[in-house]
Amino acid sequence: MDNNFDNDNNETLEIVDTTEDEKTKETEKDEKESNEKESEYEDVCFICRRPESKTGKMFKLPNNISVCSDCMHKTMDTVSQFDYQGMLNNTTFNFDKDNNKDGKRRFPNISFVNIADLQGDGGIPNRQKLKKKKPKDKKEAAVFNINDLPAPHRIKAQLDDFVVGQDYAKKVISVAVYNHYKRVTTGTMDEIEIEKSNILLLGPTGCGKTYLVKTLAKLLDVPLAIADATSLTEAGYIGDDIESVISKLLAAAENDVEKAEQGIVFIDEIDKIAKKKNTTSRDVSGESVQQGMLKLLEGSDVEVPVGANSKNAMVPLTTINTRNILFICGGAFPDLEDIIKRRLTKQSSIGFNAELKDAFDKEANILKKVTIEDLKKFGMIPEFIGRLPIICPMDSLTKESYVKILKEPKNAILKQYQKLLELDEVKLNFDDSALEAIAEKAMERDTGARALRAIIEDFMLDIMYEIPKDDNIGEVTITGDYINGTGGPVIDIRTDAVHTKQLAQASVPEEQKKTEEHNFYEF
Repeated sequence: MDNNFDNDNNETLEIVDTTEDEKTKETEKDEKESNEKESEYEDVCFICRRPESKTGKMFKLPNNISVCSDCMHKTMDTVSQFDYQGMLNNTTFNFDKDNNKDGKRRFPNISFVNIADLQGDGGIPNRQKLKKKKPKDKKEAAVFNINDLPAPHRIKAQLDDFVVGQDYAKKVISVAVYNHYKRVTTGTMDEIEIEKSNILLLGPTGCGKTYLVKTLAKLLDVPLAIADATSLTEAGYIGDDIESVISKLLAAAENDVEKAEQGIVFIDEIDKIAKKKNTTSRDVSGESVQQGMLKLLEGSDVEVPVGANSKNAMVPLTTINTRNILFICGGAFPDLEDIIKRRLTKQSSIGFNAELKDAFDKEANILKKVTIEDLKKFGMIPEFIGRLPIICPMDSLTKESYVKILKEPKNAILKQYQKLLELDEVKLNFDDSALEAIAEKAMERDTGARALRAIIEDFMLDIMYEIPKDDNIGEVTITGDYINGTGGPVIDIRTDAVHTKQLAQASVPEEQKKTEEHNFYEF
């Protein structure tokens, strides 16, 4: 009996051991899966903020804190030079009977970091971490297939649905984006390296430069970042560093370096970094910014801050090659028209059939006659202009283009206000005379298409205020006299058909209402 009992105990012990082994295996699997999920981003040193691709393997500390070997050795060397209150000599922290009669322990008077206050894994958020590079075996050859590239006429057709006019600018951008796709997918063609062609957009304010690129960003699959040149300053001064333009592209690519190196960057207000004239102070945001942007436009390896607009000790840096990044620069260049006029009227003469000095004062599209000499006189340095080979002047807006902007695009301004009044079950109409009157007022303001919304807000304020008061209003027609201040809008009362439809909806049984609501949410 005793032997049998011993055997039973051995069997139960063996069963317990197997269950413990299974639990340990399951925990190891869970740890591996969690590590695989977290391994999407590179580890960043907690002290110097350099990524793992720069420092090599790191020391792993509790709470997912990583420290590179350089910082670890420097820390240990620094600590070993000083004996902080006997910290190194008395590592066991025994009772000091001679000095401390109360029997208190001798702890060093050093304040440590409270790890509970740190946010993210290892105290560094994911937006300041880089994604790990894919291994060469799993690396995809190209993001896009050359047979599936959108043709230039298709890109222009999609831009036509949102942007009115500017056919030449849309052709230039469509061809540039198409060639950029081909450069990204092929890299080289018949051992001939294809270089990029950066674009400079010139046009008056409100002609659609920024809106054209914003619409393009919705249509493309590559990362596209829109930056502003007004906040850029020379390195070491207050403001955004020049490399912050690429950091915005890196953020648009979800911190994927390989994807960001194939993106498109639009730098708006590029005319604000022109050389300052007749200034005795240092030109921090002018010529120095142009000189700093030369390496970005040409194509080189640039140190870029991750998740910040300026370089500092607490922000990790990464290297991005700008060789395959397409740059589109845009600006209004307000004083450039006078420079072009002075150049064209330099050789004026007297007599019959002579060219007068005021011959080009009334010409609307004078920016189309711009040359590189004019841009140099404006304040752009020759090295900067040479890296923007395609100069694309945009058309100024006319009365017909203002009318088209009001009603033709998919998200036209008139359609937006008609949608607002549809929520109040009121139909809004505009006469042709009203559209012409709005266009004439917009041309007087000379602020481009942005003036249209300001004008419409003025005369729509009373209508949107009075309509919710009266439920009998069914239709409102805006006339030219109302916009010019010589008349009022035409208001139509609701017809009987509308009231019968509302009564019919009110008389529907509750069961049918529930089914209709259910079907509505299904769709």
